[in-house]
Amino acid sequence: MAAGNGGNTDILMLEAPPQLPAAPAAVIIDALPYIDDDYGNPKVKAEVDRLVEDEMRRSSAKPSDFLKSLPPLPTFNFQDHPMLAREYERVRAGKPPVQMDTSRYGLEVPPMNKRNDETAWLQALQKAQRLLQHQVIRLENLDLMSKHGPEVWKLYNQQLEAFLSRMQSQVLELNGNIESVNRERKYHQQNTAYELTALSTQWRELCLKNIEIQTACAEVETRIEELRSEAATRGWSLEANAENGTFPLAEK
Repeated sequence: MAAGNGGNTDILMLEAPPQLPAAPAAVIIDALPYIDDDYGNPKVKAEVDRLVEDEMRRSSAKPSDFLKSLPPLPTFNFQDHPMLAREYERVRAGKPPVQMDTSRYGLEVPPMNKRNDETAWLQALQKAQRLLQHQVIRLENLDLMSKHGPEVWKLYNQQLEAFLSRMQSQVLELNGNIESVNRERKYHQQNTAYELTALSTQWRELCLKNIEIQTACAEVETRIEELRSEAATRGWSLEANAENGTFPLAEK
């Protein structure tokens, strides 16, 4: 509580407790949605929306400015992966992807100018053998898939169902925890609503009382100044009389 000293007329109000510096990343939440009725008031909501729109309209910040508080993106180092480096640069430059070369999957005879070249025919024969082996492997895979594919898919579906069941259990558990926190929060806020109301009423009463005390002190100081002026007009020395312990009687 602040009081007036001498000729100073300080305002008498309740002093708030010292504010502790909050942590840089701390978020202070002082909302009490279960006992504050202003949240459901359409007029209050309309006023809040208007203030937000006005602030957004006056703000000169760009959308990119809201990301300045976030840590910078890590720098990617593809020193040991040249293929990824080339693909990363291609995506950054906005270039289209390179078309896949499918020429090795086609079987063609040597051109006319190499029909008599034994090396060209040997390369074509090796390519035909590779393609034939590839088709053989595909047929083997199809045969294995026809024999064991249904059971593999059943096992995979069972794994997916087990994973889905675990995720659903976790969702139910998290929803239960959220509901429990909300119930506990509502319980504490509603129980402390009476205390908060009483404290708010007491605070207002003390503020009014301090204002009344301030007014009374101001009136007393004004009266003291008037008496000093009257004593000076009559030639009385209040300091000397105070030392002697005698004061002249004021005329009524």
